[in-house]
Amino acid sequence: MAEETAAPKADAAAPRSFTLSDTTAGPVGTRGTRVFIDKQSPKAYHALVETSEAVRAVAADAGLDRVLVELINLRVSQINGCAYCLSLHTKAALRVGETTQRLGVLAAWRDTELFTSRERAALALAEVTTDPADATAQEHAYDAARQVLTDDEISAVIWVAVTINAFNRVSIMSKHPVRGIPHQ
Repeated sequence: MAEETAAPKADAAAPRSFTLSDTTAGPVGTRGTRVFIDKQSPKAYHALVETSEAVRAVAADAGLDRVLVELINLRVSQINGCAYCLSLHTKAALRVGETTQRLGVLAAWRDTELFTSRERAALALAEVTTDPADATAQEHAYDAARQVLTDDEISAVIWVAVTINAFNRVSIMSKHPVRGIPHQ
C-alpha cells in the first residue's frame, strides 16, 4: 500500500479568495480553486466588456455581419480550448442564422467549400492573431485578407480576434463552468 502523506500546509502569507472561487467539481473529479477574475476585479472586467462593445460597433461599421463575427469568436475559442466561450458563441451563432453544418466543420474550414472567400480570409487572419508566432503564416493571411477585405474590415477582424482572445483567457483562467443538459 502506498504511504499517505499529509497535504502541505497553506502559506499564511499567500493571498487567497474564498468567496469568489470556483469550487465545483472539475472534469476529472477534482475540486477547483480558481478565482473568477471577472468577479474579483470587476473594474478591469467592465473595461474589457466596454472594449468588446466598441469592437462590436467597429465590426458593424466596417460591414462585418454578425455571422462572421461569431465564426471568428468560435474559431479563436476552438484554438484556445475555451469551453465556456465555445458554448456561448455556438448559441449566438445559431441565433444570428449560422447553420449547424458549418459550425460542425468550422475547425476544418480550409478543407470545405462551405465558407466564402471573405470568411476564409477573416478566419485565417483570426487564427494568426490568436497564434502569431509564425511570421510566414501572418504574411500569407494578411495577403489573402488584402485581396477580399477592406482596411476597415481587416482592422475589425483583428479587433474581434483580440477581444475574444482576452475573454478566452478570462474564462479559461477562471475555469468558468459550462452549464447545460448532458446528452442522454
